[in-house]
Parts: sequence; C-alpha cells; structure tokens
Amino acid sequence: MTARAARVTFSDWGWRYAERDAWAVRGVDLTVEPGERVAIVGPSGAGKSTLLRAVAAVLPDEPDPSDDTAAAVQGTVLVDGADPGAVRGRVGLVMQDPEAHTVMSRIGDDVAFGCENTGVPQAETWERVRSALDVVGLDLPLDRSTTMLSGGQRQRLALAGVLAMRPGALVLDEPCANLDPDGVTQVHDAVRALLDATGATLLVVEHRIGTWLDLVDRLVLLEPGGGVVADGAPADVLAAHGPALTAAGVWVPGAEPARGSSRGSAHEDGAVLLEARGLGTARGRRQRVGSGIDLDVRSGRVLAVTGPNGIGKSTLGLTLAGLLRPAAGTLRATPDVADGAGDAPAAWSSRQLAARIGTVFQDPEHQFVARTVREELAVGPRALGQPDVDDRVAELLDAFGLAHLADANPFTLSGGEQRRLAIGAVIASRPPVVVLDEPTSGQDRATWQAVVDRLGTLADNGTAIVAVTHDRDLVRALDADEAVLGADGVVAVGDARGPASATRVPPGRAAEVRS
Repeated sequence: MTARAARVTFSDWGWRYAERDAWAVRGVDLTVEPGERVAIVGPSGAGKSTLLRAVAAVLPDEPDPSDDTAAAVQGTVLVDGADPGAVRGRVGLVMQDPEAHTVMSRIGDDVAFGCENTGVPQAETWERVRSALDVVGLDLPLDRSTTMLSGGQRQRLALAGVLAMRPGALVLDEPCANLDPDGVTQVHDAVRALLDATGATLLVVEHRIGTWLDLVDRLVLLEPGGGVVADGAPADVLAAHGPALTAAGVWVPGAEPARGSSRGSAHEDGAVLLEARGLGTARGRRQRVGSGIDLDVRSGRVLAVTGPNGIGKSTLGLTLAGLLRPAAGTLRATPDVADGAGDAPAAWSSRQLAARIGTVFQDPEHQFVARTVREELAVGPRALGQPDVDDRVAELLDAFGLAHLADANPFTLSGGEQRRLAIGAVIASRPPVVVLDEPTSGQDRATWQAVVDRLGTLADNGTAIVAVTHDRDLVRALDADEAVLGADGVVAVGDARGPASATRVPPGRAAEVRS
C-alpha cells in the first residue's frame, strides 16, 4: 500500500478571495519534504484552511487579473513540482465536517467512489477498499448504510476513501473539530495507521494542536497576512514561542482555560421557558434517535447537551428549537416565551420563531442569507422591526472580532469566522431562548473566549442557552447544567461543579438537571 510521498512547496504564495480587499494569506514560503508530518497553527482567519485547499486544488475562485473584484493569487504552490490541479489524486483532503465527505449510501461504495472516478480497474478497486477499511479500523460490512455511522466512524470512512486513492500527501483540515473524545481518538489512531502504512506526507490544521503533537515532525505558525513566523520541531517551537502561540490563539498544551465557573448564579432558579416531557426525536420520518426525554430549559441558565457522536444531540437541539416536530411526547413553550403564539414551537411561523428561539446550526453557512457580514447581522432585528439595529450590529462586529470583515461576503469567511457570524446574527434579535450546535467549533483560544464571554453575558441577563457540545472547557466555563445522552440506557446528569451521576433510564433519555 506504500505510495510515493509528495513534496509540497509554497513560494511567496498568497490568496485573496473574490470581493475581498484583504488577503486571506500572503507571503508564505514553506517546503514540506516527502514523508514529513507538519502541523499548521495560527489564529482564526490566518489562512490555514486556504493553504490546505490550495494544496488540494479546491480553492473556489478563478483569478482574473483584469477584474479588481475577482480572486487574486501571488507566488506559487506546487505538488511534486507541478500545479496541484495537474496532479489531482496526489493529495487527499479530509475536512472537519464528516458528512461533507459522504457521497454514497453504503460504506463500500463510498470508499470505492474515488477509485471508480479515476479509472482504477474494478478488481483492484475492491482490493483497495477492503485494505483501506482495515487500515483505518472500520470493521463493518461493505453494505452498511453510511447514515448509521457516528461522527468518528464517518471521518475514518473519509480517511479510507482517501487512502484507497493512494495519495502522496494527506491534508487534514480540523478533522476532529466536531467529534466526541472517542471519535478524536479513533481518527487520530486511524491517521497514524494510514501514515504508517503509506509513508504519505501529512499537513494538518487543528486549533487544539495537542491532539497531533505525537504524530508531527514540525510545527508551523502562520500570522494573518504575515506568512510563516515560526517553523521547527514541535518541542522547540513550543519552548521558544509558547507565549506567542497562546497570544496568537493556539491551544498550547498545558495552557488551557482555567476550569470552573466564570459566571455568577443569579438565575439558578430561573423560570421554565421550554418543557420537554416524554419527548421523542427523529431524523426525517423514520429514524428515531431519542425517546422519553424529560428536561426543562430555564431563563438565565445554560444547558449543555452532551454525549457521543450519532446519539441524537443535534436532533434534540433542533427539536427544542422548534425546527423539528417531536416524534413522541410533548415540547411545551410556557407563556413567558410563547407570548401568545401557542405552546407548540414547531407550529410557530418563521417570524414567531425568530423572535422567541434563535438557532445556530452546526454548519453555519446553511443559514446565511445576506451579501455582507454587516447585512447578515442586521437581517433578524430588521425583519422583526426592532430598534437600534445599527448600534447592535456595530457592537457585535466588535465583540466577535468581525469588524474588519463587515463588508465581506459571509461565504468567504473562514470556518471559525462563519460560526461567530452565525452566533452574532441569531443573538442580534435578542430571543429569550438560544440553541447552539457546537458553538465553539473552529475557534482559536481568543475567539473561543469571545464566544464564551458573550454566551455567559446572555445567560447572566436572563437568556436561556442550550448548547449541543463536545467542548468540556465550554461546559465548565459557563457553569452549565448537563444532560448526557447515551445509547446504552445510561444517562449521566450533573453540573459543571462536580462529577456527573448516572441513572438507569430508557435509551436516549435525558433528565432535567438542577444545579
């Protein structure tokens, strides 16, 4: 299975997205020799993902020197001395959203997809499929539905599909950002196995770099608009630039946020705004993922919904948000939030819902509707006829570090910037309940703190926060109540100040949590 490792070279390379004044990344000089394993770090918006997309030849725009609003490129990026677009298949890209990689309904077909589209003979394709699945440790029938896989399993499936293509370089863009701890371990171990089996070159981007330090030879720090500012062995770079890395937003091992609550408890006994009793949830019409869920969402409190990938946390979040109808049981909005709209959130109009329950999706780009960041933040409050919209927008631009992007198209932002924009756009309307799916995913340390501070302030001012998350630091910092969904009939419930307790309840059930 050994493939010839690829050499990647950047020479004074830079990229500016269409309709943007500022360059996403510029002046990068970097050579990655065949077989090297390199981690690229830096603050949100430093151009890390853009760098990886250039290597994989998947940047979205075509430069046009005659058009001032078109994308622009400077310098060169080469794979084995050639333009990346001319050697497609030499680079395998895995991104942070596991579902983005899934293109077929069955595991075997999904892994075979790339080989079949590049003309690999059928017999060899299926040999590669079985071998790749074995390397990443995904021991499942080839006809197993891809919809039945957890997030960690989906990322290993994506790695298997890349491995079957026999790439010379593996490029990973925050592959663990949306995974539970078990999923992170699965993907880490699968990457190690893949590299050991192939000898491929590795480039990986991850804000929480500790996940990959045992696998990489080099640590490269990017600065927004400033190219490479540190490059060397991980231990040397961490020793020489630890404070600078932390200041740049890198989650340096041993320098994680302080544990414990940063909030008061003024609203510990806040009013119940949403009440779930015997709630059943489902993806689509047939796939039930939760049952017998009892919980209360209270004003001034943060409820963290946690548990393994694939257990139904996002589905529960969308149901609490009124975007999915309960499959069983009831979800009742109390008069404090319903305000005359009726007690069933799923029956509310979009306008009624926007004023009462704001929702931030796991994939924030799915909810953008405006041409600029500034306009996106203003959409909700303007539609609801609320006052002081311009002041709200200016304050949110500053709070979330987006002021320099106010006139940019939301779809040209980095993943972390898009998530902060989505949060800002939802809370701009000041709904009494906010439901967020992985609100800190893709954030560097500084922007993580900005998100946490804003959510804490909202809760202190009486907003009810529901956060679907794998981020233990978020749970602690917000002093969140916690409901842990589980598939084995055991649900742990507790709060951030002490260990969770376990009670035996039906599969998928959660219980009301009281601090």
